[in-house]
Amino acid sequence: MIWLNGRLHQGTTVPFDVTDRGLLLADGLFETIAVFGGRPFRLADHLDRLLRGAGVIGLPVEPARLNEAVAALAPHAAEGLGVLRLTVTRGAGPRGLAAPAQALPTVLATLASWSPSLVMRPVRLATSRIRRNAASPSSRLKTLAYLDNVLGLEEARRAGADDALFLDTAGLVACASAANIFALFGGRLVTPRVDGAVLPGITRAVVLATAADLGLDAEECPLTPAELAEADAVFLTNSARLVCPVTAIDGRQMPAGDAVARKVLARLEALVRDECGVALPIPDLPCA
Repeated sequence: MIWLNGRLHQGTTVPFDVTDRGLLLADGLFETIAVFGGRPFRLADHLDRLLRGAGVIGLPVEPARLNEAVAALAPHAAEGLGVLRLTVTRGAGPRGLAAPAQALPTVLATLASWSPSLVMRPVRLATSRIRRNAASPSSRLKTLAYLDNVLGLEEARRAGADDALFLDTAGLVACASAANIFALFGGRLVTPRVDGAVLPGITRAVVLATAADLGLDAEECPLTPAELAEADAVFLTNSARLVCPVTAIDGRQMPAGDAVARKVLARLEALVRDECGVALPIPDLPCA
């Protein structure tokens, strides 16, 4: 099901203006929002990030329009579980790079299924040759320009891994192809700073805000690949996958990160119950 500029459409095909700048220039932003019990999880945080990004790139989008799209689609999630993608472009425009003086944004929302198998799935990382550019604003925004992520993921899969580990142009750890990264050193939980080449993830923010409740001292600081390789545990966070332990980096086995990942997952499950009114249908995990 698709919501486009105020109208619901069945199927996967809708009339679309081929002069849209999102299609031609990747001039737009998006959010991926998990739906549990027919309700979007952490919706306010997702919309806040999208609107902050829209302010950075000068995209005039109305918050009410975004809420309308989400409210129209979320109740249609199969068995109440889904992944809702909210996309906003600058809309149609004349040929060339210059933004139209009076942009009319396109708002598109799509709904896909969500599976419990996404959660706690072990991940092997391979370092990508592609670097994230800390000098580019797009490295900290969820823009439509995801080609580096696509190519990095394919590179990692060709190397026999599940996902890419991206470094920035200074050689510091940044993120995975679509997830933030955390490393545990004793009771110290470290994640790269977002003033570099890192997207400020929604689940990342939850982990940082609740780490103290889990007995962890969370820090945002630079992290080198060598330091990451020596971590007691590494895990990824993502809005749809929630949390996934990293089991290997560049072919080197990592210590089992299940224990800390389970603590984080338990906290996220509690937040889902409070916010969406349902328990996540995640089967009991085997003992680590």
